[in-house]
This record gives sequence, C-alpha cells and structure tokens, in this order.
Amino acid sequence: MFSATTHKTPIGNLFLIADEQVLLGAGFKSFKSLIDRFDPSDAKIEIKQIKSIPIISDLITDYFDGDLLALNGISVRQPGGKFSQNAWKAMRKIPAGKTWSYAELAKRAGSADAVRAAGTACGNNLIAPIIPCHRIVKSGGALGNYGYGVEIKEWLLNHEGALQ
Repeated sequence: MFSATTHKTPIGNLFLIADEQVLLGAGFKSFKSLIDRFDPSDAKIEIKQIKSIPIISDLITDYFDGDLLALNGISVRQPGGKFSQNAWKAMRKIPAGKTWSYAELAKRAGSADAVRAAGTACGNNLIAPIIPCHRIVKSGGALGNYGYGVEIKEWLLNHEGALQ
C-alpha cells in the first residue's frame, strides 16, 4: 500500500505519493494527475491518505522554510527510459540557486545532441520539485516551460536565489 498526503506550501498544495520512504510522485496539480502517469503496476496499488509522510513531509517543510538542501535527502523512484533516468539523476546534482540549460542537461545526461529528449524528461518528471526540473531553463536564460506554470517555476527559482 502506498501513502498519500497533501502538503501545504506558499505556492499551493503539493500532492505527494510514497512507497514507504521512497517518493513516487509529487506535483502541484492533483493525485490523479500523478497516478495517471505511474507505471501500470504501481497505478493498481491501493493508496491510503495520511496526514503526513514520515521524513519526506518534514524535509519538504524544511525546504520551503529555507533549507534549500533538504530535498536532497528524499529517495525517489519513477518509471522512464535510460536517458530520462540519467537526466533525472543529473537534475538532482544541480545545486539550489543554479540553473542549467536544456543543452547542458542533455550533455550531463550522456547525449549532448539530445536537447529535445532533455525537455521531454523534464516534462515527464513525476517528482517535482524534488527532482528539480524547475532549474532547467532555455539557453538564452529565459525560464521556458514548466508543467505547473511559469509562475511556480519563477517562485521556486526566486526561493532558491537563482533569479536576480
């Protein structure tokens, strides 16, 4: 059985789904929007609503309270191909307060020519903002897209000190 909770943040509710201490989904839309994108085997498992997910909820609170390294302590798992997995691992190495371009992400994920695939990996990320796809911007520095809206991306980047 998975656990689910709604975590209040300064930018709206963050919906969280975990298997024990491994976060499977996080996003600012709804539980359904996360479950719809789960691996089919995970989508069939019963989900129990709880008040908070031990450790994970605390680390997310710490992040929004200003401990920008707190999200690094959360274990994650999501379905995806080899390049996407590499891209998500690379994103977790971007320090809070820094951004990379899609081209830089493609290079760090193992294929400098796979800029579109880097964008797709960002779009398919089920665990935002813990896997920080919000730290990926266009080559010219423009914010680019964000599945939860550019306003949330901009807030997160301001919170982390990445925007001057």
